[in-house]
Amino acid sequence: MSLDVLPEGSAPVNSRAGTWFDPNGGGSLSTAEVLAQAAGGQAVLLGETHDSACNHRWQMHVCAGLLAHRADIVIGFEMFPARLDPVLADWVAGGLEEETFAERAEWGTVWGFDIALYMPLFRFARDNGIEMIGLNCRRGLVREVGQLGWEGIPEADREGLTSAAPASPAHRQYLFDITGGARPGRAARSAEDPAFDRFVRAQQTWDRAFACRLADRHRRPDAPLVVGIIGRGHLEFGGGTPAQLADLGISRTTVLLPHRPGDVAREGQGDAMCVMPATLASETPAPRPRGDGPP
Repeated sequence: MSLDVLPEGSAPVNSRAGTWFDPNGGGSLSTAEVLAQAAGGQAVLLGETHDSACNHRWQMHVCAGLLAHRADIVIGFEMFPARLDPVLADWVAGGLEEETFAERAEWGTVWGFDIALYMPLFRFARDNGIEMIGLNCRRGLVREVGQLGWEGIPEADREGLTSAAPASPAHRQYLFDITGGARPGRAARSAEDPAFDRFVRAQQTWDRAFACRLADRHRRPDAPLVVGIIGRGHLEFGGGTPAQLADLGISRTTVLLPHRPGDVAREGQGDAMCVMPATLASETPAPRPRGDGPP
């Protein structure tokens, strides 16, 4: 399941598009203060709903704002497995036409949402010479960890990743709730049910992969600000990728989320949220095929 859905909440927010607010009771925020604070950290995680064009434009605008504060940013994408980093480097260097880039990046199989949704981000990185890296791992590893547990995976098959920190009870409950709770026919009847362990292990494999790739890049001598383009369900309430980053010693992380008008915000959902414009029906792409990323 792709963790990019919006959970139910209790505090409606009615603001114009482009308005930032603190979901933790802090009221409205200015764009300048949000970006200045985020740029001073080690990592910035930008959530998304994968098929929302306005989310991806927002991510591009936030990256541009961060670039205005510091030149040393690297953008990591859930959409690409790390093995495709050489292709991303060729794209940023200007060596690939867009159609060739999509082919060499295996877009139709490793991700598959309409690439037009993401091209503003990809062009922004290329136009500004910003390094792009893949954050994902192969789908088979996620499936194998779900089935066998981390210890059941041979060292050579771990893609350089480390074992995920255990999911907190709160994060297990979050995952259980956004995947349908105790719906009829579901094997797991609660977040604590052992029948839910396999799903949790699989999701933590993705979270750990994203965190490991970001942490590894930040730890190099140039220590850039790493920016993660990641589905919001991996970021909300801090239990997914942010928790794995903290376990890896990357504690100064800012989670920024788009907020859809008419939805509600909940305390702890992120560090700041930005109100999106209403999404046009014409922006809704066709469903994608299965690939390396979350289904």
